[in-house]
Amino acid sequence: MTDQIEMAELHGQPVLKLQTPDGAVALISLHGAQVLSWTPAGGEDRLYLSPQAVFDGDTAIRGGVPVCFPQFAGNGPLRAHGFARNRAWTVTNTRAGKDYAVATLRLEADAATLAQWPHAFAAEMSVSIGGGRLDMELEVTNTGDAPFRFTAALHTYLKVREVEALRIEGLRGLEFTDCVASGALKKETGVGLAIDDEVDRIYHKAPHTLLVREEHRAMGIHAENFPDVVIWNPWVDKCARLADMPADGFRRMLCVEAAAVREPVELAPGAEWWGRQSLVAM
Repeated sequence: MTDQIEMAELHGQPVLKLQTPDGAVALISLHGAQVLSWTPAGGEDRLYLSPQAVFDGDTAIRGGVPVCFPQFAGNGPLRAHGFARNRAWTVTNTRAGKDYAVATLRLEADAATLAQWPHAFAAEMSVSIGGGRLDMELEVTNTGDAPFRFTAALHTYLKVREVEALRIEGLRGLEFTDCVASGALKKETGVGLAIDDEVDRIYHKAPHTLLVREEHRAMGIHAENFPDVVIWNPWVDKCARLADMPADGFRRMLCVEAAAVREPVELAPGAEWWGRQSLVAM
C-alpha cells in the first residue's frame, strides 16, 4: 500500500481506497471486488450507491459496479448474477503514480463455489483511476482440465441528476432483447434513448462507445471484448419492491452494463478471457 492506496472501512466493511494527486478517488469493496464510489478529479461522485444498500459481508451491495459472474441475471441454474458479487476477494496488487492509482483483486474456485458451479477458475478485477477516467477490467482463467462456459457483466450504476432528462446515444439500429416484453427481439430506431418507463434491454453487437448525455454534463462509456450492453432502470413499481432502494431511487440511477450475455464465453483448459469497461466524465 502507498499513501495513494489504503485500506479503510465503509459501513463496517473493508474497502480499498484509491486516490490520485489530482483529486480522483475510488472505493472498492473487498466483498465482490465491487467499485462503490468514483469521484473524478475536480468533480462529484458519478456512481450510484443506494442509501439503503446492505453491508453485511454476505448480501449483494446495491449500487456501484457489481461483478456478474459466472452467470448474468437468472439465465442459468445459479442465483441471479452468479456468486462473484457475494464473495470475498483478495487484493493481489496495487500501484500508484503521479496521475493514476490501480488495484487488482482476485477470486479463485473453492469448495463453496465448486458446490454451486463445478469448474476450477481464477478471476481478477483490475480498477484504475486518474483524472476524469475510471477503467475496469475483468479477467477469467480456466484453471481446470475441462472447458466451461459463462456469462458476465460489469453491472455499472451511473449516478444521474434526473433520469428522465438524459439521453443515451450510440444505440440506434441495434437489435435488442426486451426483457420487459418477455424477451422479444426488437430494433432500436431512436437517435437517443430516453428513459420514461421501466427499461431492461440487452443490446447485441454493441458499439465500443456510448454517450450518456445530461443537461450540463455527459459520460462517455467505452467497452472492449463485451459484445452486449445492458440498459436497466426499474422505474416506479419495481423500485418500490426493492427493499434496498429508496422509493425514488430510480430517478437518480441508470445502469449501463458492459456484458457478455447472448453468446456465453467458452474457455478451454488454461485459456483466458478479458472484458473491459471505461467511464470518462465530461
